[in-house]
Amino acid sequence: MSTTAGTTPAGGAPATGTGVWLHGVVAAADPATLAAITGMDGTPVRAVRAAGLVAVVSAAPLAEYGEEALRRNLEDLAWLERAARTHHAVVDALSRAGAVVPARLATVHRDDERVARVLTERRDELAGTLARLTGREEWGVKGYVVPGASPRAAEPAAGGGAGAAYLRRRKAQLTAREEGHRVAADAAAAAHTALAGYAVAARRHAPQDRRLSGASTAMVLNGAYLIDRTALDGFAELVGVLADRHPEIRLELTGPWPPYSFVAEPSAEPHTVREAA
Repeated sequence: MSTTAGTTPAGGAPATGTGVWLHGVVAAADPATLAAITGMDGTPVRAVRAAGLVAVVSAAPLAEYGEEALRRNLEDLAWLERAARTHHAVVDALSRAGAVVPARLATVHRDDERVARVLTERRDELAGTLARLTGREEWGVKGYVVPGASPRAAEPAAGGGAGAAYLRRRKAQLTAREEGHRVAADAAAAAHTALAGYAVAARRHAPQDRRLSGASTAMVLNGAYLIDRTALDGFAELVGVLADRHPEIRLELTGPWPPYSFVAEPSAEPHTVREAA
């Protein structure tokens, strides 16, 4: 789910009161499950019911989570990390209990009435998405370049002195590196095609930078796959088969994750507070 466009308080005055942070939508919510989940700022989560659906929300003081405050806080990496971790923890707990349509980070509504209106207006879409996700999980497969796994370049010819020899060696090293990345990219494409053929649905995201992935070599595959829970063993086995088939890349299976990659995001302004129409 996405945030919806809204307006700032008249005259640019700071927002006051308490808004509603939307974590996700489920078909039903067990009170015992909700009681074990903590929302934003350590507040309990609760259910807003409408149109046969349940939105799981937590309190969001508008002084911190209103539109202007969010615009400022989202530039603070420490604040953003805390908020993202809390939001993800709620969505993850919901996904372990059943199908959930995750809300985008920082989806804040003015009150329960606005949340209920979203459930009513988007009932068919949300119910259809929940039906499609039931009994399924998102799993990730990341692929990293394995140095030296591609064929080595031929030794450069001798002659021309020490300087020329150095340039030839340097060129050969760069050529070998480029070839290694090309071979790894081809292997990643082949692996993704095979995994996508097994999955219910698949997405190939942009590779993560090494600073984010924490890996020592470049990422060439960042795939997400929607898998039937009953087919998970076969999917994991396929990842192992592909790892053996493509030694040019190191494959890493991660998950399960909430189905972030398989929820349609309609166009809307992010990180805004929904006001009264």
